[in-house]
Amino acid sequence: MARPAVILVGADKGGVGKTTVARTLLDYFGAHQTPTRAFDTESPRGTLKRFHPDITEVVDVTAVPDQMKIFDTLGTAPAKVTVIDVRAGLLSATLQSLSDIGFLESAKKGQITFAVFHILGPSIASLDEISETARFVGDANYYLVKNFINNTSFFDWDPATYDSYFKEIKGAEEIVIPKLNEMACEQVEVASVPYVSFVANKSAKAEQANYSFVLRGYVRHWLGNVWGEYDRVKLIDLVAPKMDNAVRQAAVG
Repeated sequence: MARPAVILVGADKGGVGKTTVARTLLDYFGAHQTPTRAFDTESPRGTLKRFHPDITEVVDVTAVPDQMKIFDTLGTAPAKVTVIDVRAGLLSATLQSLSDIGFLESAKKGQITFAVFHILGPSIASLDEISETARFVGDANYYLVKNFINNTSFFDWDPATYDSYFKEIKGAEEIVIPKLNEMACEQVEVASVPYVSFVANKSAKAEQANYSFVLRGYVRHWLGNVWGEYDRVKLIDLVAPKMDNAVRQAAVG
């Protein structure tokens, strides 16, 4: 029986595109036919839930009852993959809570698969966050994500400085989320549907839509590149058996 997997998506800095990455992960696992649930910690309104309402619950990750909703159900939930979109400024605090409740110890013992997607901004402050999170992640699967979706222009960090932060976490992997055409990005936001639904020209009610063929093409190409990054770091191998490449290509369209 597969052990439950938890993927934490966050950063202590705001405006770095955490929810964008969480959305691509939900689409990715969906394409791999891997049952997944999500928790949106932008309580009370939520952002992730707008795009994936059927599998997403809005919670206050700082509240003990909501922590229980997430972690007390890991072994019994039909979905064996749990994606948590952590509100800006709460990554370190959430990791501290996971340490306090013994979750990190369970992950260390191999009882739970745990991964952290740390979304980086362009400033040195994001690198400083790595030092903070390094205290907690230990043997977790740790991914440093450069997200260009918001037209972020990463300055060239001094390689020695960057390496000194990067190497603080054993086995850390770097993931690059490429930039999506601005108009295509905007239209997906307006449509309020998953990226895969937009590509498939389906509305939020799974009905035929009338999205632009051109913009759908941009999203298809972009999403394929994002999933290529996830394939490169063998993300699906953490939570489920590999699936046939033809099935994957059919899912992307």
